[in-house]
Amino acid sequence: MTAPVRTPLAAALPGLDACVHCGFCLPACPTYLALGDENDSPRGRIVLMRAAIAGTLAVTDPAVETHLDRCLGCRACETACPSGVPYGAALEAARATIFEEHRAAGGRREPAVARALLWLIAHPALFTVAMAAGRALRFALVARLLARLPGAPGALFAMLAASEPAFVARPYAARGSGERGRVALLRGCVMDGLFAHVHDAAARTLVVNDYAMTAAPGQGCCGALHAHAGDAERARAMARRTIDAFERSGADLVAVDAAGCGAMMKEYGRLLAEDAAWAERARTFAAKVRDVSELLASAGPKPGGEVAAAVTYDAPCHLQHAQRVVAPPLAVLGAIPGLSLRPLAESDQCCGSAGIYSIAQPALSRAVLAPKLAHIAATEAELVATGNPGCQMQIGAGLLRSGSAVLVVHPVELLDASYAARKAPERR
Repeated sequence: MTAPVRTPLAAALPGLDACVHCGFCLPACPTYLALGDENDSPRGRIVLMRAAIAGTLAVTDPAVETHLDRCLGCRACETACPSGVPYGAALEAARATIFEEHRAAGGRREPAVARALLWLIAHPALFTVAMAAGRALRFALVARLLARLPGAPGALFAMLAASEPAFVARPYAARGSGERGRVALLRGCVMDGLFAHVHDAAARTLVVNDYAMTAAPGQGCCGALHAHAGDAERARAMARRTIDAFERSGADLVAVDAAGCGAMMKEYGRLLAEDAAWAERARTFAAKVRDVSELLASAGPKPGGEVAAAVTYDAPCHLQHAQRVVAPPLAVLGAIPGLSLRPLAESDQCCGSAGIYSIAQPALSRAVLAPKLAHIAATEAELVATGNPGCQMQIGAGLLRSGSAVLVVHPVELLDASYAARKAPERR
């Protein structure tokens, strides 16, 4: 069975045709570096996609699916590509075509745990219960204890344990003029369930830097995980709900403290391009989306008190490669007095998280993570700062299971701690 003519993958052919097979993507690709297989490189996967479009290979051929499934979707190849191949969009299109083929045949192909997670996220009430249970296990230190289990169960509990706040800033009154505009924060799904402390830090630091915060009731998951898994229909439904909620909020800007979510939301125009009723609304909304570090860096950010810590920064792939946001997180960290920022070798390389990838491809995910952990150890830093929940849990779990005492934080948590450390002005 070959891919039908009218498929998401077939529509991606013009972008794929920009590939000249130069090979610049090879050293940027984590799976090619880990496996050394041309089929597990971006240009190798492009050959497979073209073959599926031409009908010489079935899109559901195991040889096609295996190599596309192994792709992290980190999009490091895009920043390395001199021809501007939109590889991330093509990969999503290929996975959407495969998803549609399997659904038409009455089957699904994701591992059971990954499928369960995607199903839970699509059912907010049940997902809220699951996240509450996760926080309870984390609070009772059960997750940290069970992280010692071998294999996949131990890795999952280690990821849960890694979501625990590394430290809690001293309470302080966040005050600002609000003159920079009204901002609504994406609360999302996993971020809201396990990283609400990051949301709190993001909101406080934005207020200090003169943004006025406003709520966006009715929002939910942005759809990124489903889009990456090929479930484009559900991703579009989630995107419409997100757009509607933020439109009703009246916010001038949309702040995101999860790099993967931000990348998805900035590309809503592409996701909903074929929907006449939503295409323009999606483009208008996407233009308002900013990573929280972008907003803070544009405001300075304002200086705070001293935070004496050695920190290294790992760039989330969907911040650096998808959104092309590189300097703002470093500007945020550089504004914190007392912080010793240690350079991290290959900080632009993927950690192996990639949404549900660490669940769907655990062995390869660990192989991609291994050099990252070695580079972190070489910095002798106390903390790793990174702006994406998947990266925080992936790196944190790897550090925990390796016996390292290094903790992982979001950059806004450090800025928040800096503002909490400011001395109150003396009364005259």
